[in-house]
Amino acid sequence: MVDRADRWDRRKFLGGAALVGTAALVGRGPKYARAEPTLETTRIKLIEITGICIAPQYVAEHLLRSEGFTDVGYFKAAAGIETANAIAAAKADISLNFVAPFVMRIDAGEPLVMLAGIHVGCFVLFGGERVHAVHDLKGKTVGVQGLGSSQHVFLASMMTYVGLDATKDVRWEEHPSADSMRYLAEGRIDAFLGFPPDPQELRARKIGHVVVDSGVDRPWSQYFCCMVGANREFVRKYPVATKRALRAILKASNLCALEPQRAARRIADRGYNYEYSLETLKDIPYDRWRDYDAEDTVRFYALRLHEAGIVKSSPQKIIAQGTNWRFFNELKKELKQ
Repeated sequence: MVDRADRWDRRKFLGGAALVGTAALVGRGPKYARAEPTLETTRIKLIEITGICIAPQYVAEHLLRSEGFTDVGYFKAAAGIETANAIAAAKADISLNFVAPFVMRIDAGEPLVMLAGIHVGCFVLFGGERVHAVHDLKGKTVGVQGLGSSQHVFLASMMTYVGLDATKDVRWEEHPSADSMRYLAEGRIDAFLGFPPDPQELRARKIGHVVVDSGVDRPWSQYFCCMVGANREFVRKYPVATKRALRAILKASNLCALEPQRAARRIADRGYNYEYSLETLKDIPYDRWRDYDAEDTVRFYALRLHEAGIVKSSPQKIIAQGTNWRFFNELKKELKQ
C-alpha cells in the first residue's frame, strides 16, 4: 500500500518532471546543459517572498536541478529592500525583485549586480472615493508594508513622475498588506499599492477601484518591473552557475505563460491561493522578456529615484557599477523560440 506522503512525493516529482520536459519547448533542454562547462558549485539559494509575481523562480526549482544544481534552497525575506539586502549579505545568491530596491542598494555601495529583466506589470494602485488619479494622492493617506518596501518605492516613483513630493505630499502608514486592504475598505486610508496576490484579492472582494495598473498604463507598462539580481561575488566566482541559474529562471518564465495551470499548481504547493496564482500567471506577460530593454528600465527608475532624492548616483553610474547583461544577451540567442 502507498501512503499519502508517498503519493504526494510522487505527484510533486511527476509535476516537476513534466515541467522539465516542457522546458524543451521553450529552449534547449538538459542535454545541452550537460555539454557545457562543469558547474563551479551545485548549491544555489533564491528568495521566497509573500508575493506571487516572482512565480518563475518557484517554477524554476526543478529546472535548476536539471541544470545540475543538487542543493536548491530558498531564503524567506520581504520583497524590496529586504530582498536586496539578503542578496548583498549572501543569504541568497540570486533572485527576482523589483528593480528600484536593487538600484537603491547599488547606490549605497552594496555588492549587487542586475543580470536580466523578467516581466512587467505586477503593481496596481487602488484608490478609495477621494483618489481617482495619482495627483489626487496629495494630502491623502497611503498604506504600504513599510518605508523602503517595493510598494513605497514604486509609488514614490509614480508620484515623482507627476510632480508630487513623496516625502511631503502624502501620509504614509505602515501596515501588513492584509490590514491596508481592510483599512481601504473601511475608508481609514485613501489608497493602497499592491502586487500579486493583493490586486487579485481586492478585485475579488470589490474593494476600491483601479487608479493605475502598471501592466497596461504608460509609462510603467513599458519597463520591466521585476528583474534578476545576484550577489556580485557569486557572479564573479561562479559564472557558469550564474548563467545556468539565469537560464532556468528564463525558461521558467516562459513556462508560466505556456502552461499557467500547471505552474499555478506548483505555486499553490508552496501555500499560495491557486485561483489568485492562475489569474496572476494569465495577467502578467511572462514570456515577453525579450520585448523590453533591461538597461533602459534601470535608467528610467534610477532617474525617478534620483529626482525623488532617494538615490544620489546618476543612472549612468548605477548602470556602470550594478549591471551585467552578458549572460542575458547570450541566453536571448540560445533560447530562441
